[in-house]
Amino acid sequence: MTTLAQRHETFQTLHADGCFVIPNPWDIGSAKVMQALGAKALATTSAGFAFTLGRPDMGHVTRDEALAHAADIVANTNLPVSGDFENGFADAPDDVAETVRLAAEVGLSGCSIEDTMMEDGNPAYPFDLALERIKAAVSAAGAVGRPFVLCARADGVMNGSYDTADAIRRIQAFEQAGADLLYVPMPPGMDELKQVVDSVSKPVNALVAGPFAAHGFEEFAAMGVRRISLGSAVARVTHKALVDSVAAICSDGDFSLLKQAASGGRIDRMLSAPATPDA
Repeated sequence: MTTLAQRHETFQTLHADGCFVIPNPWDIGSAKVMQALGAKALATTSAGFAFTLGRPDMGHVTRDEALAHAADIVANTNLPVSGDFENGFADAPDDVAETVRLAAEVGLSGCSIEDTMMEDGNPAYPFDLALERIKAAVSAAGAVGRPFVLCARADGVMNGSYDTADAIRRIQAFEQAGADLLYVPMPPGMDELKQVVDSVSKPVNALVAGPFAAHGFEEFAAMGVRRISLGSAVARVTHKALVDSVAAICSDGDFSLLKQAASGGRIDRMLSAPATPDA
C-alpha cells in the first residue's frame, strides 16, 4: 500500500537525481494503463483533458474541473501526480497562490504554472508580473507543510511571445524566487534546450513532442534534463488513431486500421489493478 505521504516523498526524490519520464494521462483509464506500463509518476495534460470534454486546448477548462479531474487521477492510481494548471486559472498572484493551495488539498504532489495569458494569441505576462505570480505560488507551496514540487514554466518561446534568451532570463528569476523545477517547452532545438539546462542549477523539465520525439531518453539524460514530460502528445496520438480509422471507415468503407486495436484482455487486466485511495 502506498500512502499519499509516500507518494509526495517519492515525487520529490525523483527530482533529486537522474532523469525520469512523467507521462500525461487524460482520464482515469489512461492513467491506470500508464501506471501498469511502468510509469513512476503522472502529470495531467490540460489539452488532453479538454479533449475529453469536447473542448479545445488553452483556457477552456475551469479550475474546479481541473482540480476534480486531478483528484480522480490521484484516487485511482498509486503514483505521485502533478497538475498541469495552465496559468493557475488566474492573472493575480494571490489567485495563483490559491490554485496551488487547492492543488495540494486534492492530493497532488506538485503542479505547474505558466507565464501565459489565457486570451487571444496567448501572450506572455510582462516579466515583473510573471515573477510576482511565481513568487506567490512558491509561498503557497512552501505553506503546504509537505513535499510539493512547483514547476515554473516559461512558455513564450513555444507561443511566439519571446526568444530563448528571454525564456532563460525568466526561469533564472523563477529559480531565484524558489521554484523547484524550471520548464521551457519547445525551444528551437536540442542546442537551445542544452542552454536552458545549463542556465539554472535547479532541475529542468523537457517536453518531448514534435521534433524532439526524434531523440532518445539517453540524449536528454546526458544533457542534464531531470524530467521528461509528454504533454498532450500521447493524447494526440490517440486522437490521430481516432481520426484516421473513422475517416477511412466513413469515407472509403475501409476497416483495415481496426486490425491495429489493442487486445481487450490486456487492457482489461491493466484497468483491473487496484488503486489505493488513502490519506
